[in-house]
Amino acid sequence: MARAADRNVARVAAALTRRYSDYAHRNRRNPLEELLFILCSIQTNEALYRESFQALMKAFPRFSLLAAATEKQVSAVLARGGLSRQKARAITGITRRITESFGRLTLAPLKQMPASECERFLTSLPGVGKKTARCVMMYSLELPVFPVDTHCWRICRRLGWVRPTRGNRSCSPRDMDRLQAMIPPVLRFGLHVNMVSLGRELCTPSSPECPSCPIWRYCQRIGVGRGHPEFRQVADPGTDG
Repeated sequence: MARAADRNVARVAAALTRRYSDYAHRNRRNPLEELLFILCSIQTNEALYRESFQALMKAFPRFSLLAAATEKQVSAVLARGGLSRQKARAITGITRRITESFGRLTLAPLKQMPASECERFLTSLPGVGKKTARCVMMYSLELPVFPVDTHCWRICRRLGWVRPTRGNRSCSPRDMDRLQAMIPPVLRFGLHVNMVSLGRELCTPSSPECPSCPIWRYCQRIGVGRGHPEFRQVADPGTDG
């Protein structure tokens, strides 16, 4: 981690809160609903994954009905959202594992667990990695974790806060832990949700709109080509305005 990153975390967090007001992106308060919501979102655009989640809740309005559903039934409900077989396999596997662990399909017992135990349980479920587990923990259990989704990863790399440890430059579990450790717990929720907003609006994978970015003053723009007009227009930082 760069030393500058440690100094700038609070400033970046404050600037993003001023811009996006810690908008929570309609995530769910119930931890099991949140887990299903995230699974529906895998490699799917926002409109389709919201539609998929609503279809799942409509087809199985009680968790007991979902617990009894077959992989084929779940896949049929999720068909429009893409990767329906993969998602259905994960969901049915998860429902079985949770039911075996807690006697019924609920994640309410997680509320009584310390964060480390909660994360271990969630990541033991089929198809659940650290990012998904920490989203459930943050949004639904109000635990001070920092999930690193594709937007957070892209923005943190451009800021110069982290260097990938994998050859393909994807985010590894170690990278997630390093980023989480550098962010004070009180800032983690706001920084995550606001980076999601920034990544969708301005700090996009290609042609980021750097001149309009509320945190361009703190950004090293790693990965943004110097030949881009966006880079040239903000190469010499001034004031916050």
